[in-house]
Amino acid sequence: MNRKRQMAIGVTAALLSGLLVYGVYLLQLRHIRLEETVEVVVPRQFVPEGTILERGMLTMAAIPRGALSDDMFRRIEEAEGLQTFAPLGRGEPLLGWKASRYPLLPREGEATFQIPREYVKSVSNGLRAGDWAGVYVSSETEPSRRLYEEPVIVAAVKTAANTEIESPSNSGLQSMVDGDKEKLYASRRDANGSIDAVNLNLTEEQWLKLDAACKDGSAKLVIAFEASAFDKEKEGEQP
Repeated sequence: MNRKRQMAIGVTAALLSGLLVYGVYLLQLRHIRLEETVEVVVPRQFVPEGTILERGMLTMAAIPRGALSDDMFRRIEEAEGLQTFAPLGRGEPLLGWKASRYPLLPREGEATFQIPREYVKSVSNGLRAGDWAGVYVSSETEPSRRLYEEPVIVAAVKTAANTEIESPSNSGLQSMVDGDKEKLYASRRDANGSIDAVNLNLTEEQWLKLDAACKDGSAKLVIAFEASAFDKEKEGEQP
């Protein structure tokens, strides 16, 4: 009887010892997985809101795998050319919600200016927020000319009721995100109002040049659609 009891005790001890070893193994494996690192995209230095990210601003940094989230960038190529919606700290993992490929915010050195109505002679009906626009001067005393060599970004296009010009049934922004050029074209044909005000992202020098050309009333602006953000993305260009 004592021998059977000793055998039972021995078997039980062996099982408990095995379970203990297996439990320690699982804990160690979990610890190893948590300690395992992955590389994500981070800024080399502080990046202000509204900045277009360039390759030289970004680098890779290792973080614990357990801290990795789905909206972190894993390749610099994915983040290059995006515009920041929020300031980025040095070495801070870049999150998807903090940057966009379809920028509306002014870039570093720019501000968003609402163009006075009395300065404007005409605006392309198809102009929408996020588009690239050419700005021309139509003068009564001088030959008409292009005001800026490069196109500028349209920050907003408003109706008289101060609502964004948009298709009520199909968002142009969503069409750009989806990469659907047909829906993007349709949204521009089915707008919810006429253009009353245009906001442009300009540098201080650009605004002063525009204001100087129009403030005496002898010249007015013609704001023409040149390309959508979708078109520029297809060309591999960024503003």
